[in-house]
Amino acid sequence: MGVVSWIILGLIAGVIAKILMPGKDPGGCIITILLGIGGAFVGGWIGKTLFHTQLGTFFEARTWGLAILGALVILVVYRLVLGNRKHHRRD
Repeated sequence: MGVVSWIILGLIAGVIAKILMPGKDPGGCIITILLGIGGAFVGGWIGKTLFHTQLGTFFEARTWGLAILGALVILVVYRLVLGNRKHHRRD
């Protein structure tokens, strides 16, 4: 897939992950896109490592499933890291 496809996939995967895990997160659209793009990479790694499959073409269901799974993983880690910082900060 080309760079534009990764960005589009990342944007949509990030939005879907955000819908599946609603809540307050710092950052806006840019962070969602970055989490989604990172999620596509993480999803590709998860697919290759655990399921012995790789991301397919843009329109394949496994590509979207792995990208969304990866975005969810990154969103959980993102919330854990930022959640811990919030609680330890003194105002």
